[in-house]
Amino acid sequence: MNRAAPEELTTPGKPEPARRPRIVRLHERDNLVVAVDPIMPGSLVDEVTARDRVPKGHKMAITAIARGAPVLKFGQIIGFAAKPVEPGEWLHEHNVEMHAFARDWHFAEDAKPTPLLPPEARATFQGYRRGNGKVGTRNYLAILTSVNCSASVARFIAREVERSGILDDYPNIDGIVPLVHGTGCGMDQKGEGAEILRRTQWGYASNPNMGGVLMVGLGCEVFQIGRWKEFYNIVESETFRSLTIQERGGTRRSVEAGVAAIRDMLPLANRFRRETVPASELVLALQCGGSDGYSGITANPALGAAVDILVRNGGTAILSETPEIYGAEHLLTRRAATREIGEKLVDLIGWWEDYTARNKGEMNNNPSPGNKAGGLTTILEKSLGAAAKGGTTALNAVYRYAEPVTAKGFVFMDTPGYDPVSATGQVAGGANVLCFTTGRGSAYGCKPTPSIKLATNSDVYRRMIDDMDVNCGDILDGVPIEEKGREIFEKILRVASGEQSKSELLGYGDAEFLPWQIGAVM
Repeated sequence: MNRAAPEELTTPGKPEPARRPRIVRLHERDNLVVAVDPIMPGSLVDEVTARDRVPKGHKMAITAIARGAPVLKFGQIIGFAAKPVEPGEWLHEHNVEMHAFARDWHFAEDAKPTPLLPPEARATFQGYRRGNGKVGTRNYLAILTSVNCSASVARFIAREVERSGILDDYPNIDGIVPLVHGTGCGMDQKGEGAEILRRTQWGYASNPNMGGVLMVGLGCEVFQIGRWKEFYNIVESETFRSLTIQERGGTRRSVEAGVAAIRDMLPLANRFRRETVPASELVLALQCGGSDGYSGITANPALGAAVDILVRNGGTAILSETPEIYGAEHLLTRRAATREIGEKLVDLIGWWEDYTARNKGEMNNNPSPGNKAGGLTTILEKSLGAAAKGGTTALNAVYRYAEPVTAKGFVFMDTPGYDPVSATGQVAGGANVLCFTTGRGSAYGCKPTPSIKLATNSDVYRRMIDDMDVNCGDILDGVPIEEKGREIFEKILRVASGEQSKSELLGYGDAEFLPWQIGAVM
């Protein structure tokens, strides 16, 4: 990445020198630059005179681009010129379009084994070691619901426990969280949607950040708690209980029974203590939302550098949001540890192309209006930046939504691009900590998994200081990406050890549980 620093331009007769706007050119093949500062018409940029006003984070052509010719950023195709483009023109939706083009997967050609640090040299954090060997970064009691019809009762139970003040007697418990959702009935009990919900519920119930779980149902819904328990061989225990409103005799009695169950679990969950554990026990979810033109330049590659450090320490990182690696998947297939892993990723891309077509949509419906206002023009451009979150190590596995993540190193999980749905799948897969990059300023939390916010630019970091944990905007001022990656990794270790992230301090996370609802609603 080449940065152009401000340069004074002396003007005869004027005492104050003008300054050239700062820009970034990401690859020698690129036929554009990215504006760090707004570019005004007439400004000299990379020896090219600007013809248009170019907002911060947006792109300016530095060579002529013929109609239909590729527009290149990161040295990769992000679109095609919709009409002839002159040097100095602003590049955006009005003159850049997207259409299909051939890509070569080069399966596993660039995959290299990652040298791991010796155990004695690996980083550590303070975590909760569970009886099954997994390690949590938080210690929550959760109230899960089988169906939307039991959502209010779950909230009533949590409210009554909190009102009682009994949590004050259990300092090792992070809280009671009702995780409610809008599905569980009006669906095919044997279809893909039912399978996803079943996996998601079990993934949350077994996430290492849970010290105990109460499952609440209505009784007549499609998603039957009894069948779910039988499928996963779940038995009632001191830390897992279930009830249905109809069997208990209505709302009031169900709330009383639920409060009693939680009271029984509290002293047991409170016995867990933090202990020193290796960073190899971290399972890091990677998210980006409210992306802008800086996302692929600052926060995403910096997070990728932190991922590389985590992988060398024996840990795991989960990249997701399949629609947001569309157009960049060929970079991941080259890093696949085996051809079969790469082919599994390509198969997912084909599924999404079919899925969007069936629903009369298209993959380029993403980016969102906010993404575009921030400088992103096509899904190809967004995806190339988003994929940078995954660092540079080999891709070791590809998972379906909410499947248990068992491989170490860098892996991929199929999820939608919508952040709450995507993160829900990752947490169900076992993520015990999450990093979330944002350029526009997303407001998000993810109980039971702490969410660390990384700002792509200094403006949003300052403007939303109560929401942002790490400023990556100073990369534009010269801070090396590797240095910022180390800063992010150290932040991950501190949060995993109990330091509260900004979203936790604000109380986010109760409302962000959102399983992927797929298939017909009947």
